[in-house]
Amino acid sequence: MSGIYIHIPFCKQACHYCDFHFSTSMKKKDDMVLALAKEIAMRKNEFSTEIVETIYFGGGTPSVLSNDEINFLIAEVYKNYKVVANPEITLEANPDDLSTERILELSKSPINRLSIGIQSFYEEDLQLMNRAHNSVEAINCLTEATKYFDNISLDLIYGIPGLTDEMWRKNIETALSFGIPHISSYALTVEPKTALRKLIDTGKIAEPQDEVASNHFMILVETLQKNGFIHYELSNFGKEGYFSKNNSAYWLGKKYIGIGPSAHSYDGEKRGWNIANNSLYIKSIQNDELPIETEILTISDRYNEYIMTGLRTIWGVSLGRIETEFGLEYLNYLQNQSQKFLDDDLLFIEHNILKPTPKGKFLTDGIASDLFYLNLE
Repeated sequence: MSGIYIHIPFCKQACHYCDFHFSTSMKKKDDMVLALAKEIAMRKNEFSTEIVETIYFGGGTPSVLSNDEINFLIAEVYKNYKVVANPEITLEANPDDLSTERILELSKSPINRLSIGIQSFYEEDLQLMNRAHNSVEAINCLTEATKYFDNISLDLIYGIPGLTDEMWRKNIETALSFGIPHISSYALTVEPKTALRKLIDTGKIAEPQDEVASNHFMILVETLQKNGFIHYELSNFGKEGYFSKNNSAYWLGKKYIGIGPSAHSYDGEKRGWNIANNSLYIKSIQNDELPIETEILTISDRYNEYIMTGLRTIWGVSLGRIETEFGLEYLNYLQNQSQKFLDDDLLFIEHNILKPTPKGKFLTDGIASDLFYLNLE
């Protein structure tokens, strides 16, 4: 089984923390939709034997597309690929795009899962992050969306300067009050060249504190687990049966095709990424050329990716798989490198699977990088 990711590179306005590829100008939207449809068709041979299980509209803000445009792109996937009987089809959306009419329209389309970018229910947080919606729109959109959609995920951001533990608890409680079955939650990170970086450097906003973020993370894990959520990936929590099939496929190393500017693809042996420029992407596709760069993954690359994704998920890192897929040298290396984390109660081994302890979870990415196999080929 495999997935198709479609990157919609448009947003109404730029969030201060975002470093994804997007444009706030909609001038090229029509040309972009036609180029995306054409790329879908151009790449069908890559999945000649694969069955598509998930279609995911990410961005940017995919909800800036009309329903007709979304349905057109879904139809192109069906026209060119084998698709399972009941695929998971996700649309990332912002509250300001989800009016009652729009939600009703979407509920009649093939979209069966919404991923809503709430981020916070507090006005001051939304303004600090330069979100396009306000807290009233966030509440209204969830009130309406839950009437028509069962499979909803929402995003929340923690570690925001000024967000107290009490406010953070209230954010989580508000999300839970809607009976949402999936929550994705991330620490506010300051990427280079973002507006947030500039605001911090000029003293207009305080630097996010690791200690605050770590505390918020612990509150999040504890609260959601008490409420029947499974912490199945570092930033993702789902009720039984509501894990994101699209994202789980990435973490389990399944194949996927990324359509659109800046989108990434993976076929088990090589990784590819499309050019991150809307005009050049459109021009290239119009000239029947795929604007994609690829790299063949070395055995070390594949090992490192498995360590990173394995430690972030409930599936952990199988020591048996390390030995059979990568060899004894890698297994010995992993056992040596992980010993100090086992001793410090940050990792543990159960049924021959290496996993982070509750204490180690927040530090997973740092631990994983210490277990990477570097320059040994």
